[in-house]
Amino acid sequence: MKAAGQIQLHRLEGFFWVARTGGYARAARAFPYPITQPAVHAQVKKLEEELGTSLFERVAKDRMAPTPAGQRLYDFVRPFFESLPSVVRSIQGGEFGGELRVTSSHLLLRHLMPGWIRRLHAANPDVEVHLEETGDDAVALLRRGSVDLAVEHLFETPDDISTMPIAVLRPFVVIPAEHELSGETSYPLASLQETPFVAYAPGQPARELQFAALHRDGIAPRTMLSGASAETILGFVGAGLGWSILPWLGEEGPKAPDIASTPLAVDGATFEVVAAWRKDTPENPLLDAMLEVAPKVKGPS
Repeated sequence: MKAAGQIQLHRLEGFFWVARTGGYARAARAFPYPITQPAVHAQVKKLEEELGTSLFERVAKDRMAPTPAGQRLYDFVRPFFESLPSVVRSIQGGEFGGELRVTSSHLLLRHLMPGWIRRLHAANPDVEVHLEETGDDAVALLRRGSVDLAVEHLFETPDDISTMPIAVLRPFVVIPAEHELSGETSYPLASLQETPFVAYAPGQPARELQFAALHRDGIAPRTMLSGASAETILGFVGAGLGWSILPWLGEEGPKAPDIASTPLAVDGATFEVVAAWRKDTPENPLLDAMLEVAPKVKGPS
């Protein structure tokens, strides 16, 4: 028996079409180029000789079915041969299709990603982007290969991760519209210390941003509530249940009738958002296309 590395690709192709169609004659008719039934039969027989095992058994007069060994081989080669025609068309047409897996926070998924995806689809309409809210450490997801791209603020960038700055989060103090400080352009956060602080739920990256901003102003809230999203936090604040610091895209901050927001005046209290991917990622045209149309901003100094 020859080593697997010496198997001829055209013999695997013949095997694939017999397994897919259930017979040699049907395989010959299904081939993407002219070939005779005896030629297909010869391809399969030579492959069986190379592997030292039978790949098909006759289950009816005109029907062949894979043996257990044949089924295992078919399961392995099927995705390649089924995808090959579309890949060839994409390469020849200069377009790329497929799925790109992206993880990001709820805020960025809501306010940053839609415009980015529109630009991607304008240039590459066949790319399917699977977006998921970060429920784990973004770097860990990248390292495991669970996602192709992470869009987040990274407190540290490991040596095995590449990044591109794409946005800046600015912290805003959010209080109820009925609060006595509402309408003021600035006020000491110490005046809010006795009021419950509404934080992101534990484990969410934005919670770390909130507490980094609190730490920089020397604030330690006495009591806290937590919410899973910016919308939930704003709802709690608007209901008069507390106050919060929200990292926000843009310079205007969150807006709602029942809340008031003002920029947090602390030097250096801005957070760079990056697109992050593994440095050892195999060549990926979909990732390249996504990065090509990414928002490009200068990170905070």
